Amino acid sequence: MERIYDFLKQNKDLAFATVGSDGKPKIRVFQMMKIDEQTNTLYFATSPQKEVYVQLRSKSAVELLAMAGNISVRISGGAMFNVSDEICREIYNTNPVLSRLYKGYQDLAYFSLPIVALDYFDLSTTPPTLTNHKF
Repeated sequence: MERIYDFLKQNKDLAFATVGSDGKPKIRVFQMMKIDEQTNTLYFATSPQKEVYVQLRSKSAVELLAMAGNISVRISGGAMFNVSDEICREIYNTNPVLSRLYKGYQDLAYFSLPIVALDYFDLSTTPPTLTNHKF
């Protein structure tokens, strides 16, 4: 798992898919804000004014994909909005883009994504490497 987490730390911009109110997939690029390797949990922040926030509150199912070169990591799980105030402050204070876009940490909605399943795929090996993890 260490190599997978190292890969994710280096590739924080992720294709992030949710389920829209019409039942169809909706995808956008999201930046991962924090990884807790002990609990296999990723953390994110968004504006409560955005459509993605409404989608996550309605249907928490998420799938995301990070890719660089010949390596991709696909993760699935469910968004949870019970992030502690301490972690919210940490995320806001350690991600400069947030303070540039929002006046204070309270202006954002923070959510965690406990990883349910993860696929690591490496096309640079022969044969290609596919590792599946279930949590």
